[in-house]
Amino acid sequence: MRKLLKVLVLAAAIIPGTFGPATVSAQGDPRFIELDAFFSANPDELGKSETFARWIQEAARPLKIPVKTPVTIHIIYPGLQQSDYWRRSVKSFTARMDEIGIPHKVTSLFTKSAEDLRLQEQAIGEVLRQKPDFLIFTLDALRHKGMISRVLASRDTKVILQNITTPLTDLGPPSPLLYVGFDHGVGSRMLADAHIARAGKKARYAIFYGPVGYVSKMRGGTFKRRISALTDYQLVAEYYVGFDRAQARRAALDLFRIEKDLSFVFAASTDIAHGITDALDELGLLGTVKVNGWGGGSSELTAIRNHEIDFTVMRMNDDNGIAMAEAIRMTLEDEIQEIPQVFSGAFSMVDQTTSDETLETLVDQAFRYSR
Repeated sequence: MRKLLKVLVLAAAIIPGTFGPATVSAQGDPRFIELDAFFSANPDELGKSETFARWIQEAARPLKIPVKTPVTIHIIYPGLQQSDYWRRSVKSFTARMDEIGIPHKVTSLFTKSAEDLRLQEQAIGEVLRQKPDFLIFTLDALRHKGMISRVLASRDTKVILQNITTPLTDLGPPSPLLYVGFDHGVGSRMLADAHIARAGKKARYAIFYGPVGYVSKMRGGTFKRRISALTDYQLVAEYYVGFDRAQARRAALDLFRIEKDLSFVFAASTDIAHGITDALDELGLLGTVKVNGWGGGSSELTAIRNHEIDFTVMRMNDDNGIAMAEAIRMTLEDEIQEIPQVFSGAFSMVDQTTSDETLETLVDQAFRYSR
């Protein structure tokens, strides 16, 4: 049934207008508070976040009082993707914990995004039974909220939500210890502006979302709103392809055989971008349609150097792992009130004209713990 549903979604998605604003737009969604609105309503939180960001750029400070018993941490990530974001997150997190001097025992589970909900639910059941000190999880599908709520309600485990920077309006009490990541809306607006700068006054384009859920809403929905607000470009097709390279390739082959004069395709993830360029290469069209990456991990940077992907927003990747370690340090030192509710890391634009020297500087900063 799952495979059949995907095929039906792909078939329907070629029809212009199939996925309208009510489906993919985050605007007006009462479940989330977007980052700008959150800081506007909570100026003290903006100050905390700015101070926290400065600490993240500094060398680790050792614990004031050494901890003898290892801190127990369960990590559940959708890390079975070509994107190295999640693996680097774990590596930078544990490296910073070591640098601070926090003994820790980490139990990690990598799954296939929102598709492995049953496996994720089983892992949450283990968290509720074992009661680790911290859970690091993400949120994409609606059922994730129920899983997180169960852990928060137990009050035995503090929760860090990774890859989400828009607080949920009805999660808790207690609230998660920290929302951390790289704001999907900020990155997607940067990508929209980059496409507009390259496409000019007139363009025809398509959007490739991931799975139906939070990330697609915040990335693809934000991109769509930005393009609609600033241009008269024609959106000819939209696809939900999961964070799945093969599925993105199949959808792109269908698209490019029908649409011969597209200016660009918005890819909502690394795996999607690679799938689209796979299709362009297969059809002998590589370089004729602009394709963005999302996140700037190693495979995207290689693809940009090889003139496959045109540009990307590169996350200063390791900042998120460092932020999680620092939040745990502050918890252990009874500074929990100084932890910001949200930390969103920085992006840099990288394209095919970025010099090797500039790129190496960015790589050194982004992957300073995870290289």
